[in-house]
Amino acid sequence: MKPKIYIDGQAGTTGLQILDRLRSRDDIELMLIDEDKRHDNAERRRLMAQADLIFLCLPDKAAVEAVSLASGCGCRIIDASTAHRTDPMWVYGYPELSAEQRRAIQVARRVANPGCHATGFISSVAPLRAMGILPPDYCASCFSLTGYSGGGKAMIADYEADGRPEALSSPRIYGLSLKHKHLPEMQKLCNLEIPPLFCPVVDDYYKGMATTVQLHNHRMRGNPSAADIHEALSEHYRNSALVSVAPLGYDQSMIAANTFAGRDSLQLIVCGNEEQTTVTALFDNLGKGASGAAVQNMNLMLGFAETAGLNL
Repeated sequence: MKPKIYIDGQAGTTGLQILDRLRSRDDIELMLIDEDKRHDNAERRRLMAQADLIFLCLPDKAAVEAVSLASGCGCRIIDASTAHRTDPMWVYGYPELSAEQRRAIQVARRVANPGCHATGFISSVAPLRAMGILPPDYCASCFSLTGYSGGGKAMIADYEADGRPEALSSPRIYGLSLKHKHLPEMQKLCNLEIPPLFCPVVDDYYKGMATTVQLHNHRMRGNPSAADIHEALSEHYRNSALVSVAPLGYDQSMIAANTFAGRDSLQLIVCGNEEQTTVTALFDNLGKGASGAAVQNMNLMLGFAETAGLNL
């Protein structure tokens, strides 16, 4: 029998993107809720009870309530909100972290989908921490560019409105309190003693991300060069289906944040010299940064090919 899939929050930006990736697949059965019953808890509970796996594409508080609503249903859950990403009872959904993480996702009942900015940071920093190149007390610095679709329907409407403010035509720095909601997972998954100094930036393009980590080589163990960092990351992702490392000596004079728009894969670009290194993760905030990652996790949990239904 085909596994039954229900998306709780199918009308939101992430839910619509997941729906788009699943709608044409013939190896699953999609269970869609009627538009006028999206807030009917009895109907939601009925669909959850029938589903093998559900996606939660809801705000944090609503996601917690949905987990309670699904209690006893027996379904497996992928939560796209921030609510459970550092919860020890949930498995973090970045399978490229390690072979053990991939196996944990495959058998998990509850998977927390990573945040978009966190995905870019973790993809660069976690392997360097695991290999002992980056010490646990390293003061990591990161800035991350994102398209405005990362802000959901309200921000999309603001950017696409007629007569919008001129400020929306330029990059805008946010998270100015330095307490961005992705910081806890960034610190935990990279096993850092000190929270990263993190600066997110939203700009006037629809989707795509460039998350850049800036490194002082002499502060890392062994004083590695940019070439050494490139070699280490290349080895870590050597067999990955969705994460790759660009050849050293990137052949463009600039890095465009929307390069991977429309794709569900991620590429790391290592630049620098003997003294300093930058590692930039290029991906789509709606792809590997959200809905694409959720479908990848579903594939692993249900035994499908990891890349099934994804845009590579």
